[in-house]
Amino acid sequence: MPAPSLETLVSLCKRRGFVFPGSEIYGGLSNSWDYGPAGTALKNALRDWWWERFVTKRQDMVGIDAAILMNPRVWEASGHVANFNDAMVDCRACKARHRADHLIATVDPEQQVEGKTLEELTAIIEKNKIPCPRCGAKGQFTDARTFNLLFQTHLGAIESKEEQRSVYLRGEIAQAMFVNFKNVLNTTRMRLPFGIASVGKAFRNEITPGNFIFRTLEFDLMEFEYFIREPAWQDMFDFWLQEQQIWLGEIGFAPDRLRVREHTQEELSHYSKRTADIEYATPFGWKELFGLAYRTDFDLKNHMEQSGTDLQYTDPDTGEKLIPHAIEPTFGLSRLMLMVLLEAFDEEQIEGENRTVLHLHPRIAPVQAAVLPLSKKEHLVAKAQEIYKQLQDTTGLRLDFDVTGSIGKRYRRQDEIGTPQCVTVDFGTLGEDDAQGVQDTVTIRDRDTLTQERVSVQELAQRCQRHSPQSQS
Repeated sequence: MPAPSLETLVSLCKRRGFVFPGSEIYGGLSNSWDYGPAGTALKNALRDWWWERFVTKRQDMVGIDAAILMNPRVWEASGHVANFNDAMVDCRACKARHRADHLIATVDPEQQVEGKTLEELTAIIEKNKIPCPRCGAKGQFTDARTFNLLFQTHLGAIESKEEQRSVYLRGEIAQAMFVNFKNVLNTTRMRLPFGIASVGKAFRNEITPGNFIFRTLEFDLMEFEYFIREPAWQDMFDFWLQEQQIWLGEIGFAPDRLRVREHTQEELSHYSKRTADIEYATPFGWKELFGLAYRTDFDLKNHMEQSGTDLQYTDPDTGEKLIPHAIEPTFGLSRLMLMVLLEAFDEEQIEGENRTVLHLHPRIAPVQAAVLPLSKKEHLVAKAQEIYKQLQDTTGLRLDFDVTGSIGKRYRRQDEIGTPQCVTVDFGTLGEDDAQGVQDTVTIRDRDTLTQERVSVQELAQRCQRHSPQSQS
């Protein structure tokens, strides 16, 4: 079963090095999180799997790695300066700022707020006498106002703001793919349909509702713009929606904890003609995991008009010129990691003892094999180090070597970070105790079944290789 509560998972993530509170020794910073050793390994493995599956293994996809800072005219042309907004209210008692829709959801999660005017949102908050989540004061909220979500900063080292140039941290990673459309065409000779993919950080200056790393001020996205001729958009939309769901199945998500939700007309972003979310049943409700939007030719057309640069596609066979339309599958890497952990989490009783385990797909486990000497005796540890080096040189696995504590405690530690297999090196490996096993053999313990199998050191690398990134493609 998945994690019963977010608090349970947060505790595990802190304890086992997945996620730490940002700037913790200084009291932290709201909605700021740092990824520890296990979390970094998991996040990178998810990213690499995505890149291989959707970019490297496709002939119709290329990738770019774009700058976070862009000319501010990009965000004017894309509509973000004018339309990338949230309705906010301030508490007069404690000065805390809150999103109006989040406040309303605290008393009526089913209340539809999409498309409501600022006046209507203000009236709903006043009618329900919603208390401030921070101080509890009632009836102390200001009228709802519009706040832009783009993070603004300044270029230049001069202190005077008048002599500095305002720029924005990117609110999405898509715009660089549109801005570089002509460059990609000129250097790759791609033909429609084709995609441009990117992975990177985005920033949104919004009030977040907590919920751990689900919604933060800075976050990681993986997405691509798939350029098509307009008549093909519905078929390609359905194709990519199916591909997103297939990958979730490959990762290990249960179908009954996933659903597809179409956006209403009131919800649609300013650039979208159709949007659908793939949602996951978290402990705090159904929440968006992946998104899919049909952006039409909105972005290329606007950048073409605002920049004066011809961003049309010329058919190499017919000479036809057109502005392609774009289908945008978006994969939030930060929230994917959160929901992978929620889905993989399990608690069970083994011989009267509680066991916490993450049933992670072997491809994304932070540690794919752990080498554990049975005791700290020098010659046993030396043999275990030799086996560790052998696996390191021949498999490409993410490995761990652990000699601290009893073997049972070490098994439990590995279970909690999702290690698929533990390799135990004992005295039988050295031929010192026939009751423990045959010389030059080790025990492989399976995380999920808890079965233990004796295998030779010679075949160990081959047996462990099944959990390598390459073999799990």
